[in-house]
Amino acid sequence: MASSSSSSLYARMMYDVFLSFRGETRESFCDHLYADLRRAGVNTFRDDESIRRGENISVELSRAIEESRISIIVFSKDYAGSRWCLDELVKIMECKQKLNQIIFPIFYNVDPSEVRKQTSTFGDALTLHRQRFGDQKVNEWKDALTAAANLSGWDLQTMSNGYESKFIEVITKEVLRVLNFMPMNVAKYPVGIDSHVREVLDLLQTQTNDGIRMIGIFGMGGVGKLTLAKAIYNHLIMSFHGFEGSCFVANIRQEVSNKGRHNGLVGLQEKLLYKTLQRKNFEIDNVDEGISLIKARLQSKRVLIVLDDIDHISQLDSLAGQRNWFGSGSTIIITTRDVHLLSELGTQEKYKVKTLSIHDSLQLLSWHAFGVPIALEEYIEVSKTIASYTVGLPLALTIIGSHLRGRSVQEWIEDVEKLRSNPHEDIQTILEISYDALDGDTKNIFLDIACFFVGHDKKDTAMILEACDFHAESGIRSLIERCLLTIYGDGEFKMLEMHDLVRNMGREIVRKESPKNPGKRSRLVDPNVVFDVLQGNKVKHFLFT
Repeated sequence: MASSSSSSLYARMMYDVFLSFRGETRESFCDHLYADLRRAGVNTFRDDESIRRGENISVELSRAIEESRISIIVFSKDYAGSRWCLDELVKIMECKQKLNQIIFPIFYNVDPSEVRKQTSTFGDALTLHRQRFGDQKVNEWKDALTAAANLSGWDLQTMSNGYESKFIEVITKEVLRVLNFMPMNVAKYPVGIDSHVREVLDLLQTQTNDGIRMIGIFGMGGVGKLTLAKAIYNHLIMSFHGFEGSCFVANIRQEVSNKGRHNGLVGLQEKLLYKTLQRKNFEIDNVDEGISLIKARLQSKRVLIVLDDIDHISQLDSLAGQRNWFGSGSTIIITTRDVHLLSELGTQEKYKVKTLSIHDSLQLLSWHAFGVPIALEEYIEVSKTIASYTVGLPLALTIIGSHLRGRSVQEWIEDVEKLRSNPHEDIQTILEISYDALDGDTKNIFLDIACFFVGHDKKDTAMILEACDFHAESGIRSLIERCLLTIYGDGEFKMLEMHDLVRNMGREIVRKESPKNPGKRSRLVDPNVVFDVLQGNKVKHFLFT
C-alpha cells in the first residue's frame, strides 16, 4: 500500500499516550503524572506490571505501544533492572522508526548521560542481565537506551528546580500541544515522498547557522513542492523540536495576486502572526509596520514557519527577510519555482524536488487508475508508455490516472496516441486530456473557475454559476473527482483551489480561442487586456462572467 499520510495514521490510534516506567515511581511521580494527563483529557495507557506474563512483554502491551500517538518513558535509577521495561523500550523505539511515533524521555533523578552511556545503576543492571540473557539481547537493550537518551526530553534536576508539580505541568502542556495539532493532509497517494522528506531532514540536520535553520524547496510546477513541504511540516511539528509556535502560509503568490501587493502582503503578515502566536489582535496598516511587528514578536520565539509558493523577493522580504527575525532553534521552509529567490541561502540550504522514478511513476499512475499499486496485467505496457511520457511529473500522473480510471485498454491506447501527437511533451496537452473528457456544461464551469474563481468561496461561486444556467454542484463535484479542483477549508467557508498548471491550462484554452484578437475570446482575465478591449471597442464575441 502507499505510504500513509499523517492524518490517516492518527485515525487508527487507540491511545494518546503510552506511559512506561519502573515500579519504584508508581506511587509517586508516575501516579501524579498519569492523573494530571487524565484530568487534561489525555487518553493514557499506564503500563501495569500485573499484566506482564511470560518471557516477553504481553500482546496487550505491544499493541498498546503501537496504538499510541506518544510514548513517555520515565527513566528512574532502577529502570534498567527490569527486563520488561527494557523490552518495552525496544518496542517503543521500533514504533518510532516504523510509525514515526513521538517519544518523550523523562529523566527522573537520573542523569541523561547515565542512560546514554549505560553507567552507574544502568551499567550494573546490564552486567547482571548479560549473564542471564546473553550479549545479543543486552546489546539490543543498550542500543535502545542510547537512542532514547539522545532524544529531546526533560530532566527533573534541571527543570523547575526539582519541583515535581511544575515538572508535570510542563510535560502535560507539551503533550496537549502535540495532541491538539492536526496534521495536514499530504496527498491521497504520497508515492515517493518519504525519500524526499529524509533528504530534506538530513540537510536541516547539518545546518548550524546561528541556531536558525532555513531551507528553500524549488522545482517546476506540479513536481510536488507543496506536498513535500506539508510532509516535512507534519514531521517536524510532531517530532518534539520544542517549537513555541508554527504556521503554514500556503499559496502566497496567489494571495498577493488576488488582493494586490499591499493588501496581500499585509494580510499574510497578519496571518503569520496570528497562526504562530495564536492571537487575533493584529491589525497591520502597511508592510513595513508588519516587518517590525514580526521581528519584535518572533525574534525570541522558537518557531516553525512554511512559506509556500514565493514568486517575488518582496514576499520573502515581508515575511522572513532575515534569520534574526526568529529565535534560536527556529526552522523556516520556503517553496518556490524561482531558485534565484533563494540566492541568499547556501548550497546546503536549497533542495530541488526531482521528478518521480519510472517505478514510482507507474505506482502513482496505478493507484489513481486502479486503486492498487500495480497495474492490471493487460494495462502494464500502456502504463509504461504513459509513465514515460509524463517524465515523472506527479500532477500529470495524478490527473491522467484519475481520467483513465474505469476505462478499457483500448481507451487507454487511444489516449496514448493523443499524447504522441505532441512531440515536445507539452504539459499543457497532458492536462487537457482530463478537460477533453468533460461535458460542455462542466467545461464551461471549469473555465470560469480557472479564470475567475480560484481562491473564492465555493458557495458564492456556485450561486454565480447557477445564475449562468450551469449545474454548478454536479459540475464542481465532477471536477473534484477528476482531480481538476480541490476544496480547502472546514465549516461554512470552503475555498476553491486549483493547481497552477491546471489553472493555467484552462486560461491557455481560452487564449487559444482567438490568440490575436482578445475581443473574440469567451473570457478575459488580464486587466490590461480587458481595458484594451473595452477602450478600443473591440468586442465582437465576448462573454465576461
